[in-house]
Amino acid sequence: MGKLVHSICFMCTVRCPIVVEVEDDEVKWIQGNPQVPGIEGALCAKGSAGVALLNDHERPQYPMIRTGERGAGQWRRATWDEALDYVAEKLKAIIDAHGGQSVVFGERTNLNTHISKTFMRAIGSPNHFTHDALCKGSVNTAFRSLTGYTDAQVGIDYANTKHIVLYGRNIFESLEIKPINALLDAMEKGAKVTYIDPRVTITATKAHRYWQIRPGTDLALNYALIHTILKENLYDAAYVRKWVSGLNELRAFVEPYTPEWAEKETGIPASEIVALAREVAESKPSVIFHYGYRGAHHPNEIHFRRSLIILNALMGSIEAKGGIFFKKGAKAAGRGDIGKYVQQEGLPKVTAPRFDGSGADKFPIADSTHGNPQMLAHAILNEDPYPIKALIANRFEPLQSIPDAGRLRKALDKLDLIVTVDVNFSEIAWYSDVILPESTYLERADSIQMASGLKPQLFIRKQAVSPRYDTKPAWMIWKELANRLGIGQFFPYESIEDIWNFQLKDMGVSIQDFDAKGFVALTDKQILWDRMEGIQFKTPSGKIELVSSLMEEAGIPSFVPYEPVPKPEEGTFRLTVGRCAVHTHVSTQNNLYLNELVPENVLWIHKDAAAKLGIKDGQMVEVESPVAVSRLKAKVTDTIHPEAVFMLHGFGKTVPAQTRACGKGASDALLQENISDTVGGSPALDHTLVKVRPVKD
Repeated sequence: MGKLVHSICFMCTVRCPIVVEVEDDEVKWIQGNPQVPGIEGALCAKGSAGVALLNDHERPQYPMIRTGERGAGQWRRATWDEALDYVAEKLKAIIDAHGGQSVVFGERTNLNTHISKTFMRAIGSPNHFTHDALCKGSVNTAFRSLTGYTDAQVGIDYANTKHIVLYGRNIFESLEIKPINALLDAMEKGAKVTYIDPRVTITATKAHRYWQIRPGTDLALNYALIHTILKENLYDAAYVRKWVSGLNELRAFVEPYTPEWAEKETGIPASEIVALAREVAESKPSVIFHYGYRGAHHPNEIHFRRSLIILNALMGSIEAKGGIFFKKGAKAAGRGDIGKYVQQEGLPKVTAPRFDGSGADKFPIADSTHGNPQMLAHAILNEDPYPIKALIANRFEPLQSIPDAGRLRKALDKLDLIVTVDVNFSEIAWYSDVILPESTYLERADSIQMASGLKPQLFIRKQAVSPRYDTKPAWMIWKELANRLGIGQFFPYESIEDIWNFQLKDMGVSIQDFDAKGFVALTDKQILWDRMEGIQFKTPSGKIELVSSLMEEAGIPSFVPYEPVPKPEEGTFRLTVGRCAVHTHVSTQNNLYLNELVPENVLWIHKDAAAKLGIKDGQMVEVESPVAVSRLKAKVTDTIHPEAVFMLHGFGKTVPAQTRACGKGASDALLQENISDTVGGSPALDHTLVKVRPVKD
């Protein structure tokens, strides 16, 4: 007789709650948790492919120590004790010689991040960073500059919206089950969707309005929308009077940015811009100008993301039903905080500056909680602000996520130690000195998830089956390394139950409370503040600051004049990148099931541009950027703006151990220039210009 195990998916970062059917230590079926509203048993293709990851013989199966040159694929199998001893001895020597700050740790944010941050604090390093800045650092900074909250503390009420405006947020392909179901329900009730993107995506085909905007000109469109809303008094006057400061300064700033001006820049008719402004105003405050999921496109990203939040503020949609809201945590539900080891007493304070200049000289107002990993190559090669000697990568792939991957690979050659903890043979794993294989999410339990929202909840990931190979959960790897480094006192647990009990000690919740559903609701009522009396903004003024204290005190202007986007020369295009429904960033391309669905990426190019260049559909083309040259197949189409080309993120694998994905398609990170929005913190992933030419047989 089989059993059902409540868990949390980790085939992507959304972490949908799941139920795993297990019989004789084998996974028979995975489905979304049917007791979670909005999920109700649903699961995406990635979640369903978790079984393929579990049983994949092409993932790391035991600890490995490099014997040949980096990247040569020459390894020897090691025991866990041998591999951990090796890493600890190397780290100790590096720390003794260069200080704890010479060690950097990059990871994809996960349920155990509070433990990995504890590890770095304990060795005296400030250099823990996550993928978040590469994805949405400027969105984070924009929210903090206007409201005092980070983007992670903000949610969207899709189910009750009356009009949502999406700027490249390809929600029906880069999908999350719960928001999609909620938005589809809203659309059935009459909600409208406006979608803006240089490329026709699945979301574009489902929208009520689609604009094929010139790439890089979204900010011009928003300045014109704000101009129209203020000129015609379409904003929520009572809300703005109560909660918004700096309106007069904004009004003066956008005065020159008329819809007629924006039409010349964006290609969108002025009359349509005015029509959208009036239409959304009719639905206020149940309006959403989506602030972005992956908000890392151009050097002016901070001002574009601020303009989106400003539009929400003018509509009065912040902390409104059908708008956006601030997530409520355990305290708002009358509970204590969830325990985090990084907050324990006695943990050393770190005084060394960060390697990436986050929150300091290079990115003065960026969020140092996540850092700025795009500075990794610069810091290593220039020893700025000090030598970097070791990198630990936990489910993080710098060689396919950080722009100008070729330069980064050269920088990695300077390091004394590279350690990877992963469930895949990633590019960085193959280039490492030691691979410490992590158990997959089906083979391990992890820290409890605090899911803040309108109804804060706790979710649990329980181990479904025993490990298929000689692997360990990351939380145990950090503890065993810490013991060897003499800092084990900061990891006072022996089992996952010890971690759970520590996390729950102030919550009024026990482990047994998760047995029935896999989650615990901390309240049965939505917590939405009174939008005219009780909103708790975290800015110094207690309001939405259009003229931002955060920015102005750092010498950064809140409003900057728009800089026109020049049209590329013939044969040159703006490289844009994105995702599809069946792959997660860079981690699933070798998955047996998902690889069959989308085995490689192709280069979307407009049919007229292709005709001029002599490029046929399906033909191999060469793509040249200022930093690299790659080859992949062309997809000739009329569904992309003539000034842009597009490719899916995460392909162009070079690891021979990943036989299904190796050599398929091209890597966008190899082609992208490493350009940043130095105010917001994100890299400009869509700012690189490339030349495209056919490959002659």
